[in-house]
Amino acid sequence: MSVSRIEKADRTQLPEARPTRPFPFPAIEKSTLPNGMRIWTVHHTQMPLVAFTLLVRRGASSDPHGKEGLAAVTADMLDEGSGDRSAIEMHEALARLGAQFDTDIGSDATVTSVTVLSRFSQRALELLSDIVVRPAIREHDFARVRQLRLHRLTQLRDMPGTVADRAFLKLLYGAHPYGHSPIGSEAALASMDVEDVRAFHLHAIRPSAATLIAVGDCEHAAIERLAAEAFADGAGAGEHEVGTDEPLPRAAALNVVPRPRAPQSELRIGQVTVGRDTPDYHPLVVANTILGGQFVSRINLNLREDKGLTYGARTAFEFRRLPGPFVLQVSVQTSGTARAIDEAIGEIAGIRGPRPVTPGELALGIAALTRGYARSFETGEQIGRAAMQLALYNLPDDYYEQFVPRIEQVTSDDVSRVMERHLDPARLTTLVVGDLDVIGEELGRLGFGEPVVLSADAF
Repeated sequence: MSVSRIEKADRTQLPEARPTRPFPFPAIEKSTLPNGMRIWTVHHTQMPLVAFTLLVRRGASSDPHGKEGLAAVTADMLDEGSGDRSAIEMHEALARLGAQFDTDIGSDATVTSVTVLSRFSQRALELLSDIVVRPAIREHDFARVRQLRLHRLTQLRDMPGTVADRAFLKLLYGAHPYGHSPIGSEAALASMDVEDVRAFHLHAIRPSAATLIAVGDCEHAAIERLAAEAFADGAGAGEHEVGTDEPLPRAAALNVVPRPRAPQSELRIGQVTVGRDTPDYHPLVVANTILGGQFVSRINLNLREDKGLTYGARTAFEFRRLPGPFVLQVSVQTSGTARAIDEAIGEIAGIRGPRPVTPGELALGIAALTRGYARSFETGEQIGRAAMQLALYNLPDDYYEQFVPRIEQVTSDDVSRVMERHLDPARLTTLVVGDLDVIGEELGRLGFGEPVVLSADAF
């Protein structure tokens, strides 16, 4: 009997990383119905399921002025019944199919989704059509939904992070359509009535602004036929774009929402940058990962590991159809508020050129974005959400196949170039939600001048 030789592994060094494998995103078959609705399908037969995602390119940025939150209220009203059916009866019908239903709304889009066994595809599409195209929008349901949202806004006043997020959007965008969160404001919600919801639904939730994405055990021709039947009574409408005529405000460099006796300060630092269609997208993603997009990022290691001021700090470019914000967000000890601001802005300034990204940082940042990338596309729901991004931002079909190669091509010079182009420390807006009586004197030493004191009730 031969004895195989056992080789000992060298545990003094990490295994050598293998080249990244190409990622083939599934093919998307496309067509358009006479009413303007786009139909996209992806054949994915690992399970006998179909994941339907209905993207409507109307979100919180489509809220009429003075009716902030209307798009979100309308989205909430979609599954409150259709025809003679109540909300309970509608969800019972979904439950009988074993369907998983969800609704989501952001600045640029409203998304509804249903995942169901493939043999129930026709019935699921009919229910989805009833929910989105033919909601009942009853007076008493509207009153309840609005009251729940008003209660939620009251609760959010006691959440420093949410106060900071809402106030920061208003500082950056002012009256621009991106200047408010989807939930809106108490004054705007109080001024709404059910006719506002009906009118918004009639003019905004239109087939011509929608893309139906089906991923799973399905054929394109069959889904197209089912969708044509389910959404047949939807009239077309012209394409809508978010208004761009509102000028962006020039917020003060330093702003404070007082929160007496707060043990921590919520910080937001950033500026309006670029939209999702920027040619600098991939270098910006890498740059953000190194700056504040992962645990071992520069800002997190500085503020948490070195200074001990926080449990965690993060940064993000919040890409949208129009220029979105770059935001640094962190909660720090009250006594370290001014120091955290100084260090954070110093890190932003440094990555623009004075402290260029090192080869080690670049390799680690790229690895964080590319290793395991394929795990984001394992299920039908994941593939559907990915295809939704293509539809929302008009990205090419090979975007996901090209993501890893383009990320791996980013250099240290690219990082410095795009950060210098799109981030300017002199234009950054800083917001603090914290105890002004304690931190006021230290904030004065930052060199930003007197902070503008804001009321939380204004947001």
